[in-house]
Amino acid sequence: MEPTTRRSFEPAGAGGLLLGVLLAALAVGALIGWLVGSPGIGALIGAVVGIPLAVYSVYRRYRGVL
Repeated sequence: MEPTTRRSFEPAGAGGLLLGVLLAALAVGALIGWLVGSPGIGALIGAVVGIPLAVYSVYRRYRGVL
């Protein structure tokens, strides 16, 4: 059996994943907020939830690389 190759750390990919997850959480929060009458508050809640979610997603993706 050949050894598995390690994934390389790509800073641009990590930043893109971080930004993508954060923007998705903001969009979902704004949409939910819009449905209940306050898209600004919904976006704020989406950001509060999205920041740790984005950091965790980057951690999960690149946890064995460094």
